[in-house]
Amino acid sequence: MKGCRYRRGFTLVEVMVALAIVALALPALLLALSSQVDATGYLRDKSVAQMVAGNKLTELRILSRARQQLLQGKDSGVSEMADREWYWWLEIKPTEVPQFFRIEIDVALEEDGAEEALYTLVAFLSGDLKALADAADDNQGDSGENQGPSDENQGASDENQEGRDENE
Repeated sequence: MKGCRYRRGFTLVEVMVALAIVALALPALLLALSSQVDATGYLRDKSVAQMVAGNKLTELRILSRARQQLLQGKDSGVSEMADREWYWWLEIKPTEVPQFFRIEIDVALEEDGAEEALYTLVAFLSGDLKALADAADDNQGDSGENQGPSDENQGASDENQEGRDENE
């Protein structure tokens, strides 16, 4: 019974085993945490690159509508967003369908990053912008004419009402 009284703490072997387990687990935990931080940064950059490409496509659509002509060929430039410079490359190619074009916009963080773009946006636009503008004008004109009953229809309903009154 005397031997049990002195055994209150851990032995040196037990402490060494516990330290070895912590020494193995801690670097693995730090590595996992580091990769999560890197993945978060990559997703942030990719999201901003997507916004840059979307803005470029919207700008292209606005300019094309204003000029009544779709731009052709290749273009490149730099846009600033989220306090960083983003390099973009734009290429417009005709498709097999007449007056229909494929637009590809690549966005990267580095000037020579066209081959390894962070985000690529592909869109298709009609090149017949005059027909689209005419259709839009027709739709705006039609929307004003269809509001409320016309005078012709109102007159016809009045005549029908009078005819019923006479027959009664």
